[in-house]
Parts: sequence; structure tokens; C-alpha cells
Amino acid sequence: MIKSQRWFVVALFFLAGVINYLDRAALSIAAPLIQKDLNFSHAQMGIVFSSFFIGYALFNFVGGLLSDRVGAKLVFGTAMGVWSIFCGATALASGIVSLIVLRVLFGMGEGPFSSTNSKMVNNWFPRKEVASAIGVISSGTPLGGALAGPVVGYMAVRFGWRWAFVAIMLLGLAWLVLWVTTTTEHPQDHPRIAREEVELIVAGQADEHAISHDAGGERLSLGHFLRLPVILATACAFFAYNYVLFFFLSWFPTYLIEAHHLSLRDMSFATVIPWLLGSVGLAVGGFISDGILRLTGKPLLSRKLVLGVCLAAAAVCVALAGRVASTQSAVALMSVSIFFLYATGSVYWAVIQDTVPREHVGGVGGFVHLLANLAGVIGPAVTGFIVQATHGAYGSAFVLAGTIAVLGAVCSVVWIREPRPAALVKRAW
Repeated sequence: MIKSQRWFVVALFFLAGVINYLDRAALSIAAPLIQKDLNFSHAQMGIVFSSFFIGYALFNFVGGLLSDRVGAKLVFGTAMGVWSIFCGATALASGIVSLIVLRVLFGMGEGPFSSTNSKMVNNWFPRKEVASAIGVISSGTPLGGALAGPVVGYMAVRFGWRWAFVAIMLLGLAWLVLWVTTTTEHPQDHPRIAREEVELIVAGQADEHAISHDAGGERLSLGHFLRLPVILATACAFFAYNYVLFFFLSWFPTYLIEAHHLSLRDMSFATVIPWLLGSVGLAVGGFISDGILRLTGKPLLSRKLVLGVCLAAAAVCVALAGRVASTQSAVALMSVSIFFLYATGSVYWAVIQDTVPREHVGGVGGFVHLLANLAGVIGPAVTGFIVQATHGAYGSAFVLAGTIAVLGAVCSVVWIREPRPAALVKRAW
């Protein structure tokens, strides 16, 4: 028997995160082969990268709303099945139109991932463990990105890029069977959970009513929380995070091949280093934020400190990474940037958990994630056009990513703060 059932749920989501980014990063690793096979320009490849985020951003919000209404377990299981199938279907692409359509559908499947795991954490965890749980879950995603390099790179060279997508699809469908047979929506419904663990979870969620109602005792609507400055500021900071992340995810492998003349094999292994450091950053970032919370008793201060410091550090490193001459320096700077960037990865979701009642966590989380992932719609395509306009130079694209990260840091420091009592009752910790 699993001693802590709530952390078993986290372990399942961790594995899902590995698969999620293994699927998503596969296109970036195979991009040089796909460009050659399908005769794409840089601008066309940038549009293909961005097309994923059209479906993804929309279903961030749709998935979050549905998880509030029909349950996170059902929504996430459906999402895993859909994205796995369309990942495999990428092997059927024959040109830019078919590949764009498949990437949009694939993005729709992956869209609910973060908002639904946030909802499940809200169901299964006491408030003081929220950022830690989300950090562990999220640390699986860069690990998947790290595995994508050698796994997809090897399969693409050995069997052709199309077979790599089919193999990853089968992995996702196998995980889905485990999810359906071992999880429940709420801890109270689980047949093997200890009574003591349920009591611990429920006691840690006892202050929920304080943020569900205004000072007059009236229940607050979803629209009220979507308009809060702290939520909008979190979305802006999250946008900056995603711009840098998706710049790295989409274009850094191609940059190493074109600007530093690495082979596909060497590039595949070089990209492992930033992803591994990112996985560590995601795991520790949540624990650091929760640690500051325990010391200060101020939830949003603990989140703001991590966001401001780490986004600023990531900005400096990514801006410099495109300006150095050696491959080792570029990989090292990008690795440090991804570490600091990912240290903030669980904090956006923790802010939502700190300020939003359970019945709206999915919807607000999906809304914030939708706004944040507009960076994915814009960023990869903008980078493609910059590289094409500068005849293969990437320096300006790196600087732009760093500038946006700085703006995200400033936004989080200035506007993420405790709401006024008249707008929202401060939580007790």
C-alpha cells in the first residue's frame, strides 16, 4: 500500500509531465530533418511551431473550466488520450497545411495539462504543500524535454523521424491505463487512502471559505477573480516565462545546428543539459517558495520574491546566450537561464491557489494559462521571421527573449501583492 496517496497522485502527474514534454519537444529535435524532408523555410517552420499554441492556449481555458464542472480526472484522462493520438498522427504529415492542422489538434489535447493538475492538487493537498506538489509535478516536463533529445534524435536517425512520434504515442496510451485504474477525483473517494491522510488534507484546506466570499458574506463569481490585479499580473509574468521557454523549446536545437554547426547527434545530447537543470529548478522552486511562506506567513510575498529574482536572472542569461562565440558558453548560459526560469514554474499556480477558492481554481488557472500561452502563438513565429530577416543570425531573438523576461519580473514585483480587504479577504496561514 502507498503510505501517502496524495504523493502517489503527484508521481503519476510527474510521469505525465515527462510524456507531455517528450511529445512536445519531439518536433523541435526532429525539425532539421522535417525542414529538409518537407522543404520548409525558417519562417514556415516558425509558423508550424506556433500553430501548436493556437489549440493549446484555447484549451488551457476550456480544460480548466471543464475540470471545475465535470472533474479533473476525466478531463485529464481525455486530454492524454487525445494528445497521444495526434502526436502519433504527426507521422502522417505530408506538407505545411497537414502539419499545421495536426499541431493545432495536438495542442488542443495538451491544453488542459496544467490547469487540471492544479485542480487535482487543490483537491488532494493542504494549502501549505501546494507549491511543493506543483513543483514536483512540473519537474517532470523538463525531464521529458531532456529525454527527447537522445530518444527522438536516435530514433529519427535510425528509423526516420515519423516513427519517433508513433513510439511516443504508445507510451502516452500506456500511461492512460494506469491513470484510469488508480486515481479518484477526491481523496475521500479513494479506497486505499488512510483516514489520517484524509484528515490532514481536509484540515489543511479549512480556510477555503475565507476567499470564497466577500466581506458581506456574498459568494464571489469567476469574473471577480479574473479581474483581480494579482491574477492579471501573474498572467503577464507567466507570459514572459513562456516566451523564453518556448523560444528555447522551439529554436534552440536548430540554433545549435546552424550557428554552432553541431550534428543532429551532438545537438540531441547538448540539449539534455538545460532540461536537466530545469527539472531541478522546477522541483526546488516550489519548496523554496513554500519555505519562505512558512518563515514569513505571507503567501504572495513568498511567491513574488521567487518570481522577481529568478525571472531577472533568467533574462540576463538568455540575452547573453546568443552573443557568445563558443558552443559550451551558449549551452552553459542557456542551462542557467532555464534553471532560474523553471524555478518559477510552480509559483504561478501557487498564486492562483493562494487567491482563488476551489470551485474556481480550474477556470482561473485555465484563463491565466491561456493568456500566458499567447507567448507560444507569437514567440516561435516572431523568432522565425527575425532569423530569416537577419539571414540566419539569432542574436536579436535571444535579446528579445531576455527583454520580455525582465518585463515579467517587473510586473510580478509591482503588482503581485495582497489584495485589499474590501476586494478579497486575506487568507489565514
